[in-house]
Amino acid sequence: MTQRRELVDRALEHYIPKESKYPYIIHQAMRYSVFAGGKRLRPILTLAAAEAVGGNPESVLFAACAIELIHTYSLIHDDLPSMDNDDFRRNKPTNHKIFGENIAILAGDALLTLAFEVLSQPENLKTFKAETLLSAIHEISLAAGTLGMIGGQVMDILSEGKRDLDPKTLEYIHTHKTGKLLLASLRVGALLANATAEQLKAITEYGTCIGLCFQIVDDILDVEGTTEETGKDVRSDAAREKATYPALYGLEESKKLAQELAKKAQQALVSFGESAQPLRELGEFIVSRTY
Repeated sequence: MTQRRELVDRALEHYIPKESKYPYIIHQAMRYSVFAGGKRLRPILTLAAAEAVGGNPESVLFAACAIELIHTYSLIHDDLPSMDNDDFRRNKPTNHKIFGENIAILAGDALLTLAFEVLSQPENLKTFKAETLLSAIHEISLAAGTLGMIGGQVMDILSEGKRDLDPKTLEYIHTHKTGKLLLASLRVGALLANATAEQLKAITEYGTCIGLCFQIVDDILDVEGTTEETGKDVRSDAAREKATYPALYGLEESKKLAQELAKKAQQALVSFGESAQPLRELGEFIVSRTY
């Protein structure tokens, strides 16, 4: 993860305008959140999926970076006072605390727009067929929109304070708000690496499981973790009466569900050889992480 994170960071440095580029403050705000730290899990999953199906990980680096830009935009907007109203992200003050709400909103908008600029660069056609690139862009668009991440965020907001929330709605929130972009990270890596139909099906099963597992673990960490470990405010879910797995099922059952999903994710990769070992290890990291 350390090696791949460094690879992604170098590529992101190339794509995001320098702080010295006018208008300065928007580029400062964009870079502040992108380079504030973070696991780079989504782009690393994109690289690992390409490798698992026999592709060259570095060839899909542009798509991996685009997904990280979208993820960072979502975090900036999620932290806003009108959303989750968080003060810290990755052990640093949230974007709006440094730059103000107006610039934070625009920084998120700019990162989302930049992501599609990176995805649609004409030079990508030197490596990939137009229809393959279009499929990847379509995949990411669906994952980020109202049928994916935004849809999950909407239901998350509407479900705050509801004590009679049903399990189906909770699963919808988690699989869409977090799971869809994680799944797209994997599917895009596999698609760009010319995965077979069987390989893509297996990658999809793996991604569906770890996407939900990731958010359940996030819910657990909000209860058991510390701000120092997680890099963000904790106990905030309960304070806002948000829909979470521990709130609905309890901590122990939530941990059991996360372990079951992690096991299913590993089983989905049974037909892959050594090339999928990074995906297996990433699955183990997701269920056992403390940040």
